[in-house]
Amino acid sequence: MLTLTDNATAIVTTLVSRQTDAADAGLRIHSTPAGPESEARLAAGVAEHPEPEDQVVELSSTRVFVDAPASAALDDKILDAGVDEAGAVSFTVLPQAV
Repeated sequence: MLTLTDNATAIVTTLVSRQTDAADAGLRIHSTPAGPESEARLAAGVAEHPEPEDQVVELSSTRVFVDAPASAALDDKILDAGVDEAGAVSFTVLPQAV
């Protein structure tokens, strides 16, 4: 199952609280379809609730929703996050220690 670093947990909590007051809200990670000249990718955005088939990862009050294709790709990964000088958030997917 996907896990989050402390940085990712704090950043996700901040992002979600700034974008919605919904009690069940979280960050939703989903796959995007492959195009004729591109591979499938992962995208993330704040969602007020998970989709019916989403896996829900919850740490304290931080919630991350992961769709089925993304869940398969992230099952053994760690999500990290950072904020640059301009305030832009970036996410990094790391392997879990065995």
